[in-house]
Amino acid sequence: MLFNLVKKDFILAKKYWLLMLAFAIGAPIYVETQTHTMSGGLLGFLVTVLLSEYMIFNSVSMAEDKYKGSALLSATPYTRKTLIKAKYLFILGIFVGCYILYTITAFLLPSYMVTLNLLSLGISFLIVAIYYGFIVPLQYRFGYEKVRYISFFAIFIVPFLFPYIWIWFQSRNIDWQTIFLFPSVIQELLLFLLALLIGLISMLVTIRIYSQKDL
Repeated sequence: MLFNLVKKDFILAKKYWLLMLAFAIGAPIYVETQTHTMSGGLLGFLVTVLLSEYMIFNSVSMAEDKYKGSALLSATPYTRKTLIKAKYLFILGIFVGCYILYTITAFLLPSYMVTLNLLSLGISFLIVAIYYGFIVPLQYRFGYEKVRYISFFAIFIVPFLFPYIWIWFQSRNIDWQTIFLFPSVIQELLLFLLALLIGLISMLVTIRIYSQKDL
């Protein structure tokens, strides 16, 4: 049941897939060659996944808003809770797809890109979780039209600010292992656990909002 709903979202975005495929391959190559892979692949992947998620998720949200998709789906046997779960799985699916494309490209073009390590992947996953953990409940509460300007501003300012934040942390030579008293692998895994926790809380909030909404 969830698979069919996630598949429906991917089908709604099908006319953007060739563009997204080209972007998901070309963007990290461009970013990494410009930064000389100083971020270990983090910056190239983060920019790619944020913009890919934004364009695909927004195209689906726009189509559903235009054709009253939420109201139509609520008339089907699918519960509102199921619809929300599928939306978060859709976001996760885009992230996984971007990671697979990045990994394949890095494997084929090692002179232009580096393979993502666990830390870079965890930071990217956490940032995506924070962004959509905030945006999705707002969108279901206030509607796509009212929230799209907030999401547009947020998604395009993060890639510009992140390099400066990254450089600032590097210049301070912060030893996170000393601060948190955990081995580096545990710290990296905690990034994923925190991202999943944020996603879970966001999903529960969205389910509550959507269950009380009059369509």
